[in-house]
Formats: sequence, C-alpha cells, structure tokens
Amino acid sequence: MKELKMVVFPQDESEHNHIVEWWYFNGNLEDNRGNSYAFMNTMFKADIKRIKLPVISEFPLPVRNLFFTHSMVSDIKRMKCYPNISYVLKPDTNNFKKPMLFAKYGDCVMEKMGDSEYRLKSSTLNLRMKSMKRPLLTGGRGFFRLPGPRYTYYYSLTDLRTNGTININGRNIKVSGKSWMDHQWANVAYKRDKWTWFSIQLDNGTDILCFEYGRRKKYRMACIMNKKEKQENVSRLVLIPTGTTWTSPRTKATYPLSWHIEIPGKGISLDVEPLVREQEMLFGVVNYWEGPLAVQGRIGNKKVKGRGFLELIGYIPKCGLPEFIKKEAEDLIFHEFNDIKQTAKNILG
Repeated sequence: MKELKMVVFPQDESEHNHIVEWWYFNGNLEDNRGNSYAFMNTMFKADIKRIKLPVISEFPLPVRNLFFTHSMVSDIKRMKCYPNISYVLKPDTNNFKKPMLFAKYGDCVMEKMGDSEYRLKSSTLNLRMKSMKRPLLTGGRGFFRLPGPRYTYYYSLTDLRTNGTININGRNIKVSGKSWMDHQWANVAYKRDKWTWFSIQLDNGTDILCFEYGRRKKYRMACIMNKKEKQENVSRLVLIPTGTTWTSPRTKATYPLSWHIEIPGKGISLDVEPLVREQEMLFGVVNYWEGPLAVQGRIGNKKVKGRGFLELIGYIPKCGLPEFIKKEAEDLIFHEFNDIKQTAKNILG
C-alpha cells in the first residue's frame, strides 16, 4: 500500500487519476411559503474498464472515462420525488482546466466561484452555495482505508448556505436553505457491498457524517464538526434500524428508512425518519435509496433537531436480477446505449 497524502485545497477539489470519482451535493430547502424541498446531484467520473460496472463495461466505447450524473428533486409536501439519471455525457473542453473547480457535462455545471462559493446548475437546479465552515476531512486527513488493501480519499463541505431555484414539472421555485457536498475518489472497482450513509445538519451547528460499509466485515466511522469548526473522528458507532421500511414496487427491494444513531463516546443519540419514502434511484442494474431525513435526539442532556440525508446501497432486487434487467432496465439502458458510440466519437472530436 502506497503512502497516502493529506488532502490539499484547492488542488484536490479538481479531478484525480483514479478508477472512480464523484462530486456529490444534497440539500434541504424551503420556498417563501415555508414549503419544504430536497435535492441531490452527483457528477461521476469512472474508468470504464477498471470499474467494471454491470452492463456498461461490456460496451466497447472509444474513451477511457465515462461521465454521468444522478440527480433528484423532492417535493416534501406532495411526497413526490423526481429522479433524473444520465448514462453518458459530453464533457466541456474547459473541464478541470480553470484555476478553480469547473466541470460541465451535458446540461450540468459545477463550479467554484470564489474562495468558498459554489454554483450548481442543471435542468432542475440553479443554486449558489457558500461554505460557512472549513472542509471536514474524513479520518482527519481526508482518507480512510476500506476492508482489504483498499482506500478512498474523502472530504465534505458540511454547511453550505444555499439560495436559488429548483424546477419541478416546468415550474421554477425560489428556495433557500442548507446543502452538503462530498468529494470522493478511489481506486476501487464496483462491488455489490452494502453502504449505509448519513449526512446530518443539526440546528445547534453540529454536522455529522457517519456510515457503515461492507457486508460481512463492516467498517464504521463518524466524523463530527461543531459550530466552532472543531472536528472529531470516532469509530465507535451504533446504527439500528427502527422499523420504518419501504419496498420498491419496481425492484421489490426493501429499504430500512428509520434509524437510531448512537455515538456513545460523544453522548450523541439521534433518531431519523424519512421525509419521503419513494426515493429509489435506478442506474441500469444498480439500485439504491437516497433521500431527506428529519432528525431529533440529544447531545448530552440537550435536545437537538435538524435535517439530513440517507443513502442505502446494496439492497438486491427481490424479483431476481435477470427479471429486473428485462422488465426495468432493458428499454432504458439498451435504447440509450444505441447512441453512446456516436456520442463518444463526438467527444473525441
């Protein structure tokens, strides 16, 4: 295992020569009437052959890296989620060539506007975000080792003051609130591992990243940043599902959506509940749940509340993978991939 280096800013906000890399945003927002909304947007870069994604890696594309996005907007009042997934996107010639972070794929633009300001723009989002805290470096230096001889670089911007618009069914809605950003890169090929991940933003100014990774051999971590930007990293973490589940009518996968979170060494005890249950994302034969949370609990003897996001990966479709591919993925994937070779040729010039 090579010696890993601490994440450095602003250099490491840009791209890296790794198998997989992504820039991820989520947020809980409100309009001027107090109606609640949530969003998620992730821009991925993947080495097609080395990542070995199901179906995608089988296509002989004349490019090394594949770029795609996963995005959603959720209307909390109406309990509706509007997902949008792109399988291949044409990158802009200026991507990652500007002094600060800049990337444009398809209609999605992600860029850094100043020392702590960011813009995210797509067909459904037009948001400006200002980071109110220094980056949260996972593990203290911005990386951690996964089970086995693997590692991942990872940092978060946990407190992004957000203003702008979201678009739902062609209607632009002015919103404001708080967002979260993750940037992660690793030399790890695709595996059907389980991943239970939370981002939590409490009203007292405490932000928490916590997760459990793996099936048999599990890796747990919690990273905490208080309102004064003091960061702590702990491995003693308890995650217990508390009964609320949702079964997808499409994949028949059942997702545990309510959880009790304990960080005993810090006196943190939280309960989270989903704000919208139907939040499944489908990327070919890969299915996962991603959505906003209501949070309440205690830190020590003080009550706290807030908002968060939950991501659940590794819940295999109960209908059987071949049947799922036939019923849900065939038209979506294979029809779209008819145009990928030509798109790839256009990218090359």
